[in-house]
Amino acid sequence: MRRSPQEKKRLSFEKDCRNTYGENAGSSRKNVPRSRKRAHRAERRRVDLLLHAATGSPDRENADHVEQLLAARRPPAFRKVPDVPLGVVVEGQLRRRVRAGIDHETRAAVRVRRVRVRRRVPVDPVPDAG
Repeated sequence: MRRSPQEKKRLSFEKDCRNTYGENAGSSRKNVPRSRKRAHRAERRRVDLLLHAATGSPDRENADHVEQLLAARRPPAFRKVPDVPLGVVVEGQLRRRVRAGIDHETRAAVRVRRVRVRRRVPVDPVPDAG
């Protein structure tokens, strides 16, 4: 099935994604595993410190306390941030240009409207050019 250029652009705005996390997209290849390692290492260290504190004479009170600390909820693990669809990124760039004074508001509004139409998202009314 052949797609028209308009259909290809609409699909590109929906399906193509961009990394908006604020770092080089290629660095995620190393930073994601590094962050996961860091979170797991912190959890192992927490458990190790608790177990070392519990060594010595086995009294019931200390054992119960350490067991409660071990069962306690661990700190939140590393979570990856999903990429954002291209249409959302382009719309955000157009709005940022208006805030920075780089682009005129009505011209940018027309462009944002065009992007939203291509993405098939509800469109805001166009402001009057006056």
